Order: sequence, then C-alpha cells, then structure tokens
Amino acid sequence: MESGPAIFAGAAFTLFGGALLLWTTMRTLHREPVAYGVGPRTALAATSLFGAAFVLLGVWCFGRL
Repeated sequence: MESGPAIFAGAAFTLFGGALLLWTTMRTLHREPVAYGVGPRTALAATSLFGAAFVLLGVWCFGRL
C-alpha cells in the first residue's frame, strides 16, 4: 500500500534532480548563465548541489521500498 507513493516520490525526485544536473551542465558547457544576477561559480555550485541532493533523495525513496 505504501509502495505507490514511494515510487512516485522517488521517480519525481530522481527525474527532477537528473534534469537539473543535465540543464546545469549544458548551460555551463555553452558558457551561458545558469542563474541571472548571481556569480557563475555560485550558481553552478548551488544548482549542482541541489541537483545531486534531489537525485540522492530519489534513490533514498526507492531504497525504502
């Protein structure tokens, strides 16, 4: 009964985190700003940190099955 929400949450967190990491990588490789009004290194560090955190949270949700 509780596996349904865990699968949904795990999928949502993992997909969002992976997409955020991919988007950040592509913006950085094309030398485009990741976030407007923020230093490039700060924006890269913050989005990478949050992307990795969401992926880890999704993996944790899948591990709870």
